[in-house]
Formats: sequence, structure tokens, C-alpha cells
Amino acid sequence: KDDNGAITRRRSRLGSFSRFGSDAGDSGAGVRPSGDSISNIPDVLEGWHRRSMSAQVDSDNDITPRSGGGLGHHQRARSFMEAPDGSISALTPLEMGRHELYEELPFLAVPGLQKKEHSLSVAFSSYAAALDTLETDEYLESTTGKGMNAEEKERRLSQMSLLLLDELEVDATTVTTPLIFAVFIASLLMFNAGYNISVMNAPEPFVFPGHSTGAWSAAVASFCVGGPIGAVLAGKWADERGRKGALLLTTWIFIIGGLIQSFAPSLEVVMVARAVIGVSSGASTVLVPIYLGELAPPNLRGIIGTMTQFALVVGILFADLVGFVLANAESWRWMFSLTSVMALFQLLLTPLLLESPRWLLGKNPNSSKARFIIKKLRGFRYDDEVETEVDHYLGASKRLDADSDGASSQDKEKKNVMAEMFADKKIRLLLVSTLVLQVANQFSGINAVFYYSGLFFDGVIDNPLVGTTLIGAINVVATYVALLLMDRCGRRTLIMWSSAGMFCSCVVIVLALLGYFSKMVAIGAVASYVSFFEIGLGPIPWLIVAEMFEGKYVTVAMSISCQLNWSCNFFVGLLFPYVNESLGPYSFGPFAVVLLLTFLYAWIWLPETQGTTPAELQAALVKKNSGVTYHNMDIEGMAATAPPSQGEWEDALAALADEEQTGNYY
Repeated sequence: KDDNGAITRRRSRLGSFSRFGSDAGDSGAGVRPSGDSISNIPDVLEGWHRRSMSAQVDSDNDITPRSGGGLGHHQRARSFMEAPDGSISALTPLEMGRHELYEELPFLAVPGLQKKEHSLSVAFSSYAAALDTLETDEYLESTTGKGMNAEEKERRLSQMSLLLLDELEVDATTVTTPLIFAVFIASLLMFNAGYNISVMNAPEPFVFPGHSTGAWSAAVASFCVGGPIGAVLAGKWADERGRKGALLLTTWIFIIGGLIQSFAPSLEVVMVARAVIGVSSGASTVLVPIYLGELAPPNLRGIIGTMTQFALVVGILFADLVGFVLANAESWRWMFSLTSVMALFQLLLTPLLLESPRWLLGKNPNSSKARFIIKKLRGFRYDDEVETEVDHYLGASKRLDADSDGASSQDKEKKNVMAEMFADKKIRLLLVSTLVLQVANQFSGINAVFYYSGLFFDGVIDNPLVGTTLIGAINVVATYVALLLMDRCGRRTLIMWSSAGMFCSCVVIVLALLGYFSKMVAIGAVASYVSFFEIGLGPIPWLIVAEMFEGKYVTVAMSISCQLNWSCNFFVGLLFPYVNESLGPYSFGPFAVVLLLTFLYAWIWLPETQGTTPAELQAALVKKNSGVTYHNMDIEGMAATAPPSQGEWEDALAALADEEQTGNYY
């Protein structure tokens, strides 16, 4: 609706067959969602796996309308939805589904988000199919005097929900070249951050020999001094310079920090360099998920988030591998210089980086540059497709703005949201749980392994770097296993398994170091410890922020979580060498205590992820849209007017070739 109150109907390449007439004026009363009419997810969707359309819909089971009530050859009319205020949105069921995905999923590329992405697709497919079935039944009742029977309703509901689900999940399998380049270039920042987590491990004996334990631990921990600073500044850079500009600034900081570290004349200068690199690493952990989340379609944000997590752990492994060649008295500076080399390589690729269309549209909703970028990212050919996607971006951003308090400044807004979070008992439990898990994420001791595994393996294995590299490789494999488990298991369940497994691993490590088991058992226990971390305490503290909080809380909750995590990381990096000196074989004892307390907290208080099953999401859709009236919700007609698929083109070409051979053109 424009400023004059006139209803605007946007054109679209996709159409829909009308059951009630050729235009909106003749479209009839339409249908409204309700808990009575839309209550159950069709059994056929409960499998939650993607199927080809040939397997989804058996043509022999199509509903054949009764005579006089055919649904197949009516004049075209746009499907549309009418809001309570009278405004109309002319969207196909597919476009409506994509709009819901944009509104309900955060603009973040977070590992493990795939489960909610797919659940929401399933929920909307069932929701829209129920509206389609209701409207079909009303049409048959009005034209033939007899609606569909229960079997026909169930069959149509199943077929239409599968048809729409297949269309919605095309985004999860369609990736354009510009998006691939954006993911690759942005992931290089995470790779560099991972590299600098572990780069101090292997060359420790050769970097300014004779340094004290305190000086070295300060050099390692100074990385975590810069981290929270970068995380705070990243949001400001992203808003002022744009997402691309902020990424470029972060890359330059990596270059500067790497050069300072490479040419450092003393360990004190290394400390400064590590703090500078920490700023860029902290900024990367904030900017990369935001940037890729704003570029990618909703159904790809979880997968892309997983890829950035892989980049981080592969960076850790790469530092271990490089240590075999460069961790010596002559070459350790070259090992530090790789930070700048990798950043320079990324800088050369920056012409391939695209600005975030969401940021551009936030500055100017009429931005032609944003539309050009969207066309490249999605591979669109038609302007109306681009405009539909723009509406999705603007609608989702408007929803987030409407959810906020409308504070006049960022600090005031953050203060108001914080007060609201603590005032609501349910939200307060989620926030406390998030903070507890962030503390457990670091005080479980995982970064003590990545920072000081050489120190731990010294005396346990002949070449400590071999043990360090083995742990790095297991970390990569465990990240992949975690991806599979997060799609199948509850978040609370994984936290309990993770903390329990890490606790048992700590006990075995202590017993092995005391001589009750062989040294090889100690190495295996450390590998088990890292693996259990990656399936739960690694990704889930970050995932639940994006998955469990409403959109207006995500930014604040993520900011608090990030600051707390970096602070705990600093203390682990600074204090573990002293703990190791004081406790000796019992050095993993404090971590075991934290893990036991984490398990008990998860068992007693931690809520399971809410609002993420298809049934829960469908109920939320019904409640959200209870005042909306839907017209021409014809999923079958929408699919019939879509452009030909590659398979259909191949069939048509084969038929044409056959006609040329036989000479039969009629």
C-alpha cells in the first residue's frame, strides 16, 4: 500500500490458475488459516528428506475433479494475500514460502541452522497445501454442490505439500558462481583466524629462546585481547563502510599484524602483533557470518555457515602442518609471515567480492546496485524476479525493525533489549543458558589444547608436533560428524553427550598421565576430548543464539556471547601454562570439574530447542497469519506455469529429434 492508500499489485513471471475468476475482483471470499483447518503435518512430509518430483507425486493418483468443476483450464489470476488493513501482496505460494523463510531465519550463516531451515520449509509447505485444499474444496462445493471426500483431501494435501516443498528447497541445491566466490573469499578470513589460533604452538622453543612461561603465555593470550575489540568494532565498520568495506579493512589488519609479527625484534612486539591479529580475527568471527548470511538465500545459510567453520578448523590444521617445515630456529619468521601472505592473496581476490544487497537496500530501498547484485547472486533472468527478492529482503528487515523498540541510538536500543530479555522469565533462562554454555565452551579447556598441545605432548610422544597435527586432523573430521548429528539430534542432548564425553576423556587423560594407562591412551583420550567438543560444546552455544532467540534479541545475545567467550578464552590462554606447572598430570582436572557442572546444568535446567519442529512452526504460522485472507492458493497451477526444467527441455528436444527422423510432425 503506498502513501495514498492505493493498493499496488506487483507483476510476477509466475502466475496461478484462478478458481473464482480472472482477477482479484472476482476472486471470492478466499480462505483464512485456523487451528482447526490447519493442524497436522502430512505423514508424507515426516520423513524430512528431499525427493525428486517423480517420486513425490504419482500421476496415477492425481485428483480428477468431478464433471462441471474442472480445475485445469481457467483464466489466469494471481494468487494473493489480503492483510487485515486491506493491503494486498500479489505472491505465488512459492514466493510466500520464501518470504516466510526470509522473515523467520536470521541473516546469519551459522553451522547447524539447516535443521530449522528445512523444518520451516516443511511447515510452510503443509500450511500452504492446507489452504490450497480448503480453497479447492470450497470451489467444488460452490460449482458442483459436492466437495472433496476425506481421501481426496488427504491425497491433495500430500501431493501439494510435496510439490511446494520441492520448489522451496531448490535454493538449497542451486548455487551461483558469484556466491561461490563470495563464500570462498570470506572464508579465507576464518581460515586465517584458525591459522593464528594454532600458529604459536609449534615454534615455541625457537621464538626468542630463553623466554619465561609468563612472557610466552602473555604472547599467546594477547590474541584474545584484540579479539573482543575486533568483535565490537566489526558491527560499527559493517554499518558505516558496508559489509565489503569492513571485510577489506579486516584483511588489511591481518596484513599489518602479520608483518609486525614477522619482523618483531622482541617477544614484547610479538605480543602487540598478536593483539592486532586478534582484532582482525575477532572482527572476522562477526563479519563473515553476517556477510554470507545476507548474501545467501535462507536455505543455504546453515550449509555456508558450516563451510566457514570448516575453514576455521582447516586453518588450525594448516598451522600444524606448516610447523613441520617452518618451526625451526631459521624459519619461524616465515611461519608468522604466512598470515600476511594469505591476507594479500585475499586482497587480490576482492574485485570478485560483492556488497551485501541487504546493506545497500537498507541505505536506499531503490538501489539499482542492490538489484544488480541480487540478479547475479540468484542467477535471475527477469526483473520481476529481482523485485520479488528485493521485497523479501525489505520485508524481513522491516519485520526486524518492527520487533525492536525503535530506540534513537544503538546504545539505548541495546539497553532496552537487555532489560526486556531479563524481565521475561523464559527469555532470561535462554540468555543465562547461552552465557553458561559460552563459559563452558572455553573453560572446558579446548583452546588449551590448540594453544599448548606441544607442551602437553612433550614427554608423551617423541615428536609433540605429530600429536598436535593428529589432533588437528581429528578436529576437522569431528566437525563433519557434528554436521550430521546436528541435523538429527536435539541441542540439549548433544550438549549432554558432549560434556559427558569430554569429562570422561579428561579423567582418562589424568589417569594416563599418572601411569595407570599407556601414553598412547593419553593421546587417544585427547583425540576423544576434541571430538566430543566438536559435536556439542563447540558449535551449539553459537547455534542456539540464532535458533532459539527472536530476531530482535539475536544481535544483543550474540554480542554478549562473543564478548564473554573471548574473555574466557583470554584467561585459558594466559593461565594454562601455570596450571600445567602447578598441577602436572592433574592439569585437566579443573576442566573436568567445569564439564561435570555443565552436564548437570544441561540435565536440570537447559531447555531443549523450542519452536523448531515442523508442527510448532506451522502452529506459529497459523497464529501469525490468522487475520490474513488468501486467494487463489493454487500450488498445482503455480508449478504448471513455472519455466521448463532442464529435464523437460531434454524431453522436448528428444521428441523433436524423433519427429525429424519419422517425419511425423502431427
